[in-house]
Amino acid sequence: MGPVVWGLVGGCVAFLATTAGAIPVLFGRKMSQRMNDTLLGFAAGVMLSASYFSLILPGIDAGAEAFGSLTAAALVAGAGIALGAGFVAWLNAVLPHEHFFSGREGAEVAGLGRIWLFVIAITIHNFPEGMSIGVAFGGGDLSNGVSVMTGISLQDLPEGLAVAVALTGRGYSPWRAFGVAALTGLVEPIGALLGATAVAISSGLLPWGLTFAAGAMLYIISHEILPETHRNGHQDRATAGLIFGLILMMVLDVTLG
Repeated sequence: MGPVVWGLVGGCVAFLATTAGAIPVLFGRKMSQRMNDTLLGFAAGVMLSASYFSLILPGIDAGAEAFGSLTAAALVAGAGIALGAGFVAWLNAVLPHEHFFSGREGAEVAGLGRIWLFVIAITIHNFPEGMSIGVAFGGGDLSNGVSVMTGISLQDLPEGLAVAVALTGRGYSPWRAFGVAALTGLVEPIGALLGATAVAISSGLLPWGLTFAAGAMLYIISHEILPETHRNGHQDRATAGLIFGLILMMVLDVTLG
């Protein structure tokens, strides 16, 4: 299979992981706030490690090969990170969405149901994850793509459960909560396909694509995940989860890569 097809497959695996993570809610499984914050910290650690070991460092290597200069590669990486973070910040500003704990953000749209505002919020979160998988595969390095796909899928399992549990806690039926959690993961194959296609079309886009995806994920970590894990007094558990997630993703990257 070509890199674009591999990217799409990787995005589909992440989508299935999100869906699988939400399955326990159908059997009435609950999750304490402490466990939720721990798992969110784990997700942040995986994303943080993937950003650096699987995206930024390979992006710098690709830039050095393309431009013949480590300085130029580092500058391009910095610009790519800034553009990726800026892109997600722009999405946050223009798309109407709502977080259950921090409230509404983005533009105001009358008549849009709260559940759809929540779906948009999670979609903004998941799109950079799918894009990072696609870019990793699109660069032609299958092992790096598998590493990123594996790490993102591992953190999508508790993320899918967290979304479903949050919805049931707000009065939604288990089946509806499961359906919405699965729906939020559908954007990952789309992001993966776009990312893989972009860097497969032009190898010159690879340094930009890798670091753009990293910047987008770093914004999500800082703006969305970490504040949420520290909101309820469980920051010690959340930090332990982050360290474990970072180490696990680092080992996966070194082993698979």
